[in-house]
Amino acid sequence: MFGIFGKDEEKIQQLVDNKQFDELPTDIIDGIAKDIILTTESVLSGYDVTERLEIITAECVFGMNMFRDMFAGVRDIFGGRSSAAQKVLRESRRVCLTELRREALIAGANAVIGVDLAYNEISGDGKSMLFLVASGTACIVEKS
Repeated sequence: MFGIFGKDEEKIQQLVDNKQFDELPTDIIDGIAKDIILTTESVLSGYDVTERLEIITAECVFGMNMFRDMFAGVRDIFGGRSSAAQKVLRESRRVCLTELRREALIAGANAVIGVDLAYNEISGDGKSMLFLVASGTACIVEKS
């Protein structure tokens, strides 16, 4: 299964054992970290926080291409929803939360509480970028 990413299963296992998660493709990280709980709550009901490890963040920057920017400008004039911009926002959130799970995995956490998402636009010289930061507290939790 892992061969499609150019790495064999033995190499993948070696990277996981050595906690070299940055070397792994996002799809594999998703599989390993899929059970890491992400929540905006400060208290996770049904769980006890046994250890707060550290504050973690994930930063992602996405380009809004020229055509999306142009059509978003048209939407500004005539009104309506911009499905292209919504798609970029949705994808950026998914990618950033995946990166936050990666950071939690590296920190040894099984949950991230108090997750916050902050969106900003960086623009200039006719270019537009979306900047997204996800942050939270990496914790080890156990069911109550």
